[in-house]
Amino acid sequence: MKVLVINAGSSSLKYQLIDMQTEKAIAKGGCERIGIEGSFLKHKANGKEVTITRPMPDHKTAIELMLEALVNKEYGAISDMSEIDAVGHRVLHSGGDYDCSVLIDEEVKKVCLGNADLAPLHQRANIMGVDACKAVMPNVPMVATFDTAFHATMPEKAYIYGLPYEYYEKYKVRRYGAHGTSHRFVSQEAAKYLGVDPASFKVITCHLGNGSSISAVKNGKCYDTSMSFTPLGGVPMGTRTGDLDPAILEYLSDKTGMDIHELLFMCNKKAGVMGVSGVSSDFRDLRDAAASGNHRAQLALDIFTYACKKYVGAYAAAMGGTDCIVFTAGIGEHDHEVRASIVEDMEYMGVCIDQEKNAHPTDGICDITGKGSKVKVLIIPTNEELVIARDTAEIVSNL
Repeated sequence: MKVLVINAGSSSLKYQLIDMQTEKAIAKGGCERIGIEGSFLKHKANGKEVTITRPMPDHKTAIELMLEALVNKEYGAISDMSEIDAVGHRVLHSGGDYDCSVLIDEEVKKVCLGNADLAPLHQRANIMGVDACKAVMPNVPMVATFDTAFHATMPEKAYIYGLPYEYYEKYKVRRYGAHGTSHRFVSQEAAKYLGVDPASFKVITCHLGNGSSISAVKNGKCYDTSMSFTPLGGVPMGTRTGDLDPAILEYLSDKTGMDIHELLFMCNKKAGVMGVSGVSSDFRDLRDAAASGNHRAQLALDIFTYACKKYVGAYAAAMGGTDCIVFTAGIGEHDHEVRASIVEDMEYMGVCIDQEKNAHPTDGICDITGKGSKVKVLIIPTNEELVIARDTAEIVSNL
């Protein structure tokens, strides 16, 4: 079975074609600047990379161009579209209506669009991708995998805010989290790697990148997660504030004259380590600046790792301990100083890493646990596309 995985944004569309026999991507790429002048497709298959510049006024055109690339005799991956057995779509928000991946039909689309207010920048774009695929491949089954679904198992005490309860009942105001597909994948991979039963395994998963979140996974299910009603909550990120006293916004509005929309734009796009450092949202740039004596760059790094440390400690307390800590995503997988700073001084809870292994990790899953550590510490490359493909293949196989 070959599964096409689609991640549609408002002006972009990323894809992977995965052969489920090997669980390897046989082609991948993305369409950029959809609906904008200068649109192009980057495509990679069979060791060949091509960039195709062509007008893409909408997602349907982008899907058509993607399929042309996939079946191209020179740089394609399949001989005919009929080789695509199913399509798996990344959809951001389940709105609490789904706790697992589902076959897409008109009712599912209706529910997803009904939850668009919970994720206005992404949800409608995700469904545009579904509609575009349906228009070009009307008879191919399609599955939605939700970024929030893994967190649906949180207990009420973890996801209900200290607001009047009616706001949850009427408007679905609660903690939802994000990066659920990644947290699910690495927590399962950790259990598999360590040879333990997920049903009796406590793991803290740290998805650290330009967007970052930390999750407590207890007995195979999400117990708590750092991102909030939106991806703005949790630890400070590349350009996002992380957790913030809401009264600050009223205070800043009075001082600056900015309205709520301007303030939220600032919180999402101009804050985080970018806002603190004044240098960059890229941790590599922050490292270089800090090494040159830039205090604010070092402060931004310290604020980030301190916030992560607090969440790891809190989740160990919430679960009654932890068996494992996992680092994943761009920063989690590649920044050894961040990893070291987060677990520093955690010997009291049985956490110790091997500094040499941490500084020079091997490819793939890498165990950086230190001698005498009671808690395993792993680096696990995430693979959200594979999770979507696996769910899609399982659902379609049962039709």
